[in-house]
Amino acid sequence: VQLQASGGGLVQPGESLRLSCTASGRSFSRTTMGWFRQAPGKERELLAYIQWGGDYTYYEDSVRDRFAISRAIGANTVYLQMNSLKPEDTAVYYCAADLTKSGSVWSSRYWGQGTLVTVSS
Repeated sequence: VQLQASGGGLVQPGESLRLSCTASGRSFSRTTMGWFRQAPGKERELLAYIQWGGDYTYYEDSVRDRFAISRAIGANTVYLQMNSLKPEDTAVYYCAADLTKSGSVWSSRYWGQGTLVTVSS
């Protein structure tokens, strides 16, 4: 299984980026997929996930009104549209498939390689 993420880069505050993640190696038709991020000196955190078999989505509070997760089932791809980016959004963003939860901690069985998003003027 491989998750290939792309779309990161350097943007100014207030601008937008769209991250993409394409999965290969098996079908993810019944798998929840999501995006995490890890900022310097901080733990990895779950940002959003989407249930593959339905339309339920989850967002972390700090991104709920600015980010949107979607998927293209036929392409086995999940996207993260990020609007109104802030300097505090600077982090390495990871796509994930087959999310798990232990207590209050989210993790995933499969991870992409990470893509760096830098928000700076």
